Amino acid sequence: MIEWWTWWWNTKTWLHFESKVSFEQLLENLDWYEVKNKKWVNDSFEVFFDWNKVAETYKKHALYKWLLEPKWIEYKKIISKKLLPDNAIYVISNDTLFIIEIKYQQVAWSVDEKLQTCDFKNKQYRRLFKPLWIDVRYCYVLSEWFMKSEYKDVLNYIQAMDCHYFFWELPLEFLWLPIKNN
Repeated sequence: MIEWWTWWWNTKTWLHFESKVSFEQLLENLDWYEVKNKKWVNDSFEVFFDWNKVAETYKKHALYKWLLEPKWIEYKKIISKKLLPDNAIYVISNDTLFIIEIKYQQVAWSVDEKLQTCDFKNKQYRRLFKPLWIDVRYCYVLSEWFMKSEYKDVLNYIQAMDCHYFFWELPLEFLWLPIKNN
């Protein structure tokens, strides 16, 4: 499994991924965003828009260490096993956590079945963050491999389960992040 992806912006309202740059670097490429390490670690960041903090990002275990533990939430009392997101972004203004899973594939393999777990994972994340009154939105960013007709049923299932998917890009509007009006 490839863990690092390149993201870049192709307009002022969409994030587009390509090779080996982190989600945070992609945001920082937008002129009006600044991204700073949170607590001097490389897996959690604060996101600023015009000098105002608007979000926090987390990778894998950082979601538990920097978002749940400081609020005295013990995940083992709510779910039986840690879920480790590729990226999570907590948007402060509306208490929403976006779980962003990036799935890239060039040949048929195990990623096919991973897409079918969205309902379970979405419900687990919602249970986990319910005590904090944080809403959860589960989303995939997919490579063009998944545009094949054989994935139509899986893509329909993802939407039917109140999960989301995009190909190669992610709109800032979906993440409810501010956009500069010029």
